[in-house]
Amino acid sequence: MLKDPRSAGPRPPFPKQQQNAPGKTAKLDPAPDHGEETYVGHDKLKGCATIITGGDSGIGRAVAIAYAREGADVLIAYLSEDEDEDAEETARWIRKAGRKAVLVKGDVGDERHCNDLVERATKEFGRLDILVNNAAFQRTHAKLADFTAAEIERTFRTNIQAMFFLAKAAAAKMQPGSSIINTASIQAADPSPQLLAYASTKGAIVNFTSGLAQMLAPEGIRVNAVAPGPIWTPLIPSTMPVEKAEKFGATVPLGRPGQPAELAPAYVYLASNDATYVVGAVLPVTGGNPM
Repeated sequence: MLKDPRSAGPRPPFPKQQQNAPGKTAKLDPAPDHGEETYVGHDKLKGCATIITGGDSGIGRAVAIAYAREGADVLIAYLSEDEDEDAEETARWIRKAGRKAVLVKGDVGDERHCNDLVERATKEFGRLDILVNNAAFQRTHAKLADFTAAEIERTFRTNIQAMFFLAKAAAAKMQPGSSIINTASIQAADPSPQLLAYASTKGAIVNFTSGLAQMLAPEGIRVNAVAPGPIWTPLIPSTMPVEKAEKFGATVPLGRPGQPAELAPAYVYLASNDATYVVGAVLPVTGGNPM
């Protein structure tokens, strides 16, 4: 039975809520859907080894659950002890699917840590087939003067520089057929002024994806991106004003934000043999907002 996409997830207005960054999944109201009870795997990634940055919650958790149910082992990279609870919950679902879960915390903006992530994955799994560059940092400000130098630097270091570091380290270990998948955003095409620094990095990620895809395709490594629209994750009430979180997703054509579970199949597709001729693509999952 096909779902009506207008009612496939909760619609705003949502209860008033705010969290301290990076936010906790358990405190989100309504609770997000990561596919815990619904995603059904078909061995599309059987025997693969994966790194997912920002895999503790939100889109990263949904992708981790889907990849595990498709037969992949998963290394979850996340920032700090503030996300330990979410990371452990993601690992629980991976292990429940019968796959190996490895948790590693640290700053992906540090090149040495990125190199260590790749070394750890190859040591734990014996190989590396898929890298999902998903970790991101964002803050909202009403005025340009409120964007500090430190915050701008952190946003670019986390959101785009880390992709260079991880791609360089991962590509050296990957065999033909492997994939790198970057998380871009609708913000790359339709930037919100209040998210100026974040949106700028997402534009850079689209360009990075295209260039890296052309560079690595001759080696048989495919590079693509997924561009989410507004997705209901802990990032929203922890980085946006209460009134914006309350109405989050209301302006898209479907009238609601997406759920993380609605992103996961795009990442599965791009990593699988179904997409052997898909290189340098940016796949929008935006609820109807045009890229």
